[in-house]
Amino acid sequence: MLASLAIRDVVLIERLDLSFGAGLTVLTGETGAGKSILLDSLGLACGARAEAGMVRAGQQQCSVAAGFIPPEGHPALAILAEQDMEPEETLVLRRVVQADGRSRAFVNGQPVSVGLLRRLAATLVEVQGQHDQVGLADPTTHAGLLDAFGGLERRRQATASAWREWREAERRLAAAREAIATAQRDEEFLRHAVQELSDLAPVEGEEEELSKERQRLQQGERRGESIASALSELQPRDRRRGGPAEALRSAARALERLPPPNEEAQAIVALLGAAQDSLAEAETMLQRLMLEDGPDPRRLEVLEDRLFGLRAAARKHGVAVVELPALLVSLKERLGALDAGSGQVARLEQAAGEARRAYLAAGEALSAARREAAGRLERALGKELPPLKLDRARFVVEVAAREENGWAADGMDRVTFLVSTNPGQPAGQLQKIASGGELSRLMLALKVVLARGSPVPTLIFDEVDAGIGGATAAAVGERLERVAERLQVLVVTHSPQVAARGAQQLRVAKQVKGERAATVVEPLDKRERREEIARMLAGERVTDAARAAADSLLTGGLL
Repeated sequence: MLASLAIRDVVLIERLDLSFGAGLTVLTGETGAGKSILLDSLGLACGARAEAGMVRAGQQQCSVAAGFIPPEGHPALAILAEQDMEPEETLVLRRVVQADGRSRAFVNGQPVSVGLLRRLAATLVEVQGQHDQVGLADPTTHAGLLDAFGGLERRRQATASAWREWREAERRLAAAREAIATAQRDEEFLRHAVQELSDLAPVEGEEEELSKERQRLQQGERRGESIASALSELQPRDRRRGGPAEALRSAARALERLPPPNEEAQAIVALLGAAQDSLAEAETMLQRLMLEDGPDPRRLEVLEDRLFGLRAAARKHGVAVVELPALLVSLKERLGALDAGSGQVARLEQAAGEARRAYLAAGEALSAARREAAGRLERALGKELPPLKLDRARFVVEVAAREENGWAADGMDRVTFLVSTNPGQPAGQLQKIASGGELSRLMLALKVVLARGSPVPTLIFDEVDAGIGGATAAAVGERLERVAERLQVLVVTHSPQVAARGAQQLRVAKQVKGERAATVVEPLDKRERREEIARMLAGERVTDAARAAADSLLTGGLL
């Protein structure tokens, strides 16, 4: 419900903070006091068009904040969740308008678009005025309201479920048909690709293993080259000149020819002999390493052919090598779909047909229940119209079958509320047939009957009693009170019969301070309510008779 309204610098209102309770709240006051400013201010917080003229003279900006307490599971909470906004106990819609007409919107202090503000407000408050009817005047709401009135929620849910299952069956059928059509267009390519990849037979993780083995073999090849290079240095390049071993032997023989005694020469000869032995041992070890660790050139060639073949296939199909096994499975499935497609399509066609028949059964049952509920709603509303001075009005609930392309989750028919206000006049759309006052009272009668199914917790009626008085005004007040048993209702009224029904009464007045006028709003206590209602009955001069009449109204008596 609407819990609070804070207004700053809007037209004649400098600063105003109001609190609202459940039930029926009436706003009274003399014409021109500023009651419409309150509604315009609330409209601004709810996303209505911003105008520079709303900013109080001499100020740079105005602002309005409306605080709502939505019930558990209310649609507004789902909208907040969509926007990743955390819900709070009080949902505050705020609007700031600059003197140049530009505006900003906020929800719980966070900047939002005006569209989001308007979307949230549409779930929280509904305004019914002589010139601005929303909610019931919107034909898209009529089916849901009729279903709520008739207790058809289960049938509606069953229809929606059958609709979703039918749509899903049709989607699967369309996908299968498209897959077959695509497969037929690509049949030659598919068969070639499947054969090529089947011959290649890629294995998951194969590329990594091949790369590791290739690296190992390449390293072995480089090692063999190093060993061979070392051996070539030890072995003679030129048989005539000999190698390092021959050079050592020649040096030893030359030293041995020195005349004795020459101890140093003998020591050198011994070292040269040891060097010859070490050289021979190194040569033997290198030859053994060459034999043991030499790479297999054929294995490396085969491995590289396999690795390069996998990578070429991956490039051809635009995938990673690791995805080739999955690609082969997918291509085989597409080819299999082509080979077995007719049978699959036949099965899906049968499933779609069964889903369609299930939807038809659920939709026709809902339509029949709606037609029965429509008659009950017409009769229920017909009882409410005469006391509201609408005894010549005729209310019609039209349940019309849609074409198949118009079927939807909410059923196979279009529900429209129509009205005729004069005998012989054909029934038409609510907002096009009834006058402002008639439409307001008609909306009130509808709300009395449909209050149980209303998705909006707060209703505002703007001068629903315009142009009526006496028993008709009393009937309006009594029906407003009945609606307020289920919903929060705010009504702007000039009727004492309506005002007396309120659980809370606010008086709107205009005060002149210096050379400036200002609108003020005062909650009235029991004594003040008596005086205000007496003023509404008698005019400027309140008499004892008027007070007695006010007492009678406040205690539920009739004038």
